[in-house]
Amino acid sequence: MYINREDAGTQLGQALEPIKPHRPILLGIPRGGVEVGFYAARHLDCDFDTIVVRKLGYPQQPEAAFGALAEDGSLYLDPWSDKYLNKEIIQEVIKKEQQEIQRRIKKYRLGNKFPSLSGRVVVLVDDGIATGATVFAALLMCRKQSPQKLIVAAPISGLNRLSKLEHEADEVIIPEKHKQFTAVSQGYRDFPNLSDEEVLHFMQLWRSQKAGKLEPPR
Repeated sequence: MYINREDAGTQLGQALEPIKPHRPILLGIPRGGVEVGFYAARHLDCDFDTIVVRKLGYPQQPEAAFGALAEDGSLYLDPWSDKYLNKEIIQEVIKKEQQEIQRRIKKYRLGNKFPSLSGRVVVLVDDGIATGATVFAALLMCRKQSPQKLIVAAPISGLNRLSKLEHEADEVIIPEKHKQFTAVSQGYRDFPNLSDEEVLHFMQLWRSQKAGKLEPPR
């Protein structure tokens, strides 16, 4: 069990050390993946940004995802989603999340463009993987930019999604894997929800660090 996201991000950075010579770019999936990604990228002293992805939740149970949508429109739907929802409901949920994605892009990126991934080693980072829907949508988006290598990294995940992740990504780096895993919070002692302001704090802190305004990590 990790103490918190800082602990998890630092340990994940250690697990990613073999790719440091390739000068990767880490992309944190909001919200928790941004904090974990920040500490992992700081450990590696590599490039870091965020990739905005939203899960698509069932109308009567929003926390349960039937798919996810990335900021460029890349759409991942679970194979069985059309068995429980008709196309009209799916489109309503997509439209709602498109609005939220645009709000978050404006909030988190402060006018900066999404970085170019062409020819780069790209690492998608989340604070844990349960259903994996947002990660799969992010993979679809990143693959379109022809990265040299596309890696999924998280401190913890369930075994049930591992084979699909390994099929979609070039490499999967997850230090802790569990058979009985239904919620990311299972892997953390302290797992508070993050606000938009906290995500923005980490992004601003990163930009300040790269500008040489922040003391180097201990």
